Amino acid sequence: MIRILLTEDQSMVRYGLKMMIETDPEMIVTGEASNGREAVALCETHSFDVIVLDIQMPEMNGLEAVRIIRSRWPLSKVLMLTTFNDDEYALESLKSGAHGYMLKDAEPEALIRSIRSCYSGGMSIQDDVAAKVIPRLLHTKEDLMVDPAITPRELVVIRLVGIGRSNLEISDELGISVGTVKNHISQIMDKLELRDRTQLAIYAIRHHIV
Repeated sequence: MIRILLTEDQSMVRYGLKMMIETDPEMIVTGEASNGREAVALCETHSFDVIVLDIQMPEMNGLEAVRIIRSRWPLSKVLMLTTFNDDEYALESLKSGAHGYMLKDAEPEALIRSIRSCYSGGMSIQDDVAAKVIPRLLHTKEDLMVDPAITPRELVVIRLVGIGRSNLEISDELGISVGTVKNHISQIMDKLELRDRTQLAIYAIRHHIV
């Protein structure tokens, strides 16, 4: 069962999202918060598999909350869910460690797929948001040379992370165990001095590995 913390300041919207999410028999909303401060407080006392965060909220917005949550609980999976189809918000969310960015007008099935993708270690960005964000990542001014310490096998793993594959999907594609995939990713992040797989996915895009 995937345990979800749902953070949304409008109670009616939160109720509707909860009903949508729980149509999947493998998902349950075990915590609800109306702002980022409440979400952080709940993370102090409860364990969640995926944290869904709205961006615009009183007291503490989603961008502030994701930074705190990812710094204190680096293994947490965070999905940003917002009305704002804005590449600045999306870029800031991803740089802060979010694993996905979805719009509230998405179909219920798309939301469920995104939660499942984040839970599995993948990266989920709604198509029309990705269409604006990825070109900006590709045109950032930086050295595009891949670190020479990266092996050919690690380069393949980076590419698969960059296109949103989960650890299980990578293991199936490469014919190796999930544990070996995790070891590869851990070694890659150590070499590149990256914090998490979201940063690794951004690295893959910026360095034209995908």
